[in-house]
Amino acid sequence: MALTALAARTAFLRSGTALSRTYTGSPRSRAGRRGAIAGTVSVTALALVGAALPAPRAAGIGDHLFPHLGNPGYDVRAYDLSFDYSGDNSKPLTARTVIDARVTAGPMERFNLDFAGGDVRSVEVNGQPAEHARVGEDLVVTPRNRLRDGAWLHVEVRHTSDPTIKNGGWVRTKDGLAMANQADAAHRVFPANDHPADKAMFTFRVRAPRGLTAVAGGLPAGRSRAGKDTVWTYRMGHPMATELAQVSIGRSTVVRSTGPHGLPLRHVVPVGKREALEPALNETSRQIAWMERRAGEYPFENYGLLAAEVATGFELETQTLSLFESELLTSRKYPDWYRESLMVHELAHQWYGDSVSPRRWTDLWLNEGHASWYEWAYAAERGGFSVEERARASYEQSDAWRKRYGPPAALLPARKSGKIQLFSPIVYNGSAVVLYALRERIGKEAFARLERAWPRRYRDSSATTADFIALASEISGKDQSAFLKKWLYGKTTPPMPGHPDWTQKKQATSRPGKAGPSAARSVESGHRP
Repeated sequence: MALTALAARTAFLRSGTALSRTYTGSPRSRAGRRGAIAGTVSVTALALVGAALPAPRAAGIGDHLFPHLGNPGYDVRAYDLSFDYSGDNSKPLTARTVIDARVTAGPMERFNLDFAGGDVRSVEVNGQPAEHARVGEDLVVTPRNRLRDGAWLHVEVRHTSDPTIKNGGWVRTKDGLAMANQADAAHRVFPANDHPADKAMFTFRVRAPRGLTAVAGGLPAGRSRAGKDTVWTYRMGHPMATELAQVSIGRSTVVRSTGPHGLPLRHVVPVGKREALEPALNETSRQIAWMERRAGEYPFENYGLLAAEVATGFELETQTLSLFESELLTSRKYPDWYRESLMVHELAHQWYGDSVSPRRWTDLWLNEGHASWYEWAYAAERGGFSVEERARASYEQSDAWRKRYGPPAALLPARKSGKIQLFSPIVYNGSAVVLYALRERIGKEAFARLERAWPRRYRDSSATTADFIALASEISGKDQSAFLKKWLYGKTTPPMPGHPDWTQKKQATSRPGKAGPSAARSVESGHRP
């Protein structure tokens, strides 16, 4: 995610009956089950056959930053999402969510889904009606039959999806809707196991009035007429975290071309805005080639920009179709290098954050640190500040950021207000500084090998900070644990290798007329500024 409205632009001017649950968090291997939540649920036998179950309760996998998100006991393999849009983006959509999952900790009497953004009309489990209850932000489902370990679980939820709720995943655009689910808003759009540790395949089906265009992540899989409406179908070719889902509905034009080695490119732009947006769209192929030289072959089936007529204050790396404010892509208020580097930021996420997702939200630095790193590098080549300038300016503020937000890999949990400052300067520039320090320590050649090895080894899965430390040690031929743990978990910033003159300052200065080298982005409560 790149944040560009008030915060970034100000910076631009300034510079079962689960009586006890244990979550193990062990990942699926690439050869087997990728990126799953492998939960274990201990079920206490009922004293009497037919005894009533305890009252439904909210669950979670105990994520340090979002403890109530995610659910143990099953591994989602596929989502099939259907949305019926009336043409009025102020009204709830009629929706259906179908989930196919594997029970990983049976027998279970009931299970939980994350869902907080609409009304539930019915729930079926394995073709039979199931009892359901809303508890907090959970939908607690009690099927007719106990779910045995290893069994397939087929869940169908008919519900509404409300685009007007506060902090929801829908973004209301000038002519329709788009999605922005990061970090914890997907379950306000559709029922899910809403945690990036449990990635799954996705199918999207969108019914909308004729004259509107519906586009979703992945590749087209059919279009049909339904009365006065059109039904559009799309399928992802790779597993995806719920936070990365994208559905756009509006008066749009789809611009198609090809990128490196024939990669399909697909951009979604407002009708009448194609000519104004073409300079930005035409940069995409070159940017993909630039990233492939550093991170390896692009990891998905297609890519493109979704230029939405809306002021969100952020740009977002939704998988295969990154969300941008159309005004940002056409505005001449900013230097070309600045605007293009933000495009590269979201593109870099396709490798770092989308293909390789965080196992815990405390691993977010791996997403945003890498995306910021490549944003810096691209900006430097296009006339912006050098990487060293950006790194030094951010280093000088790192202690202040650590004090306010926590270290890069140990972010502070939500405050009493209930808001968490997840997308903060320490996650962006502060984390890129960690990568700069690592490169200074192991050398540019080893660092370049590490950057290509990481998305290759953990492609289509979720990975942890510990995994990155282990790979850095392997690639460099020397144990980097002690070094990186100080940088990632320390309350104060360690000395920068090779730069003994770099010191901490309360405020770094910036040059007038450019985005300052620190260019810190700050936002509260997840993906909302």
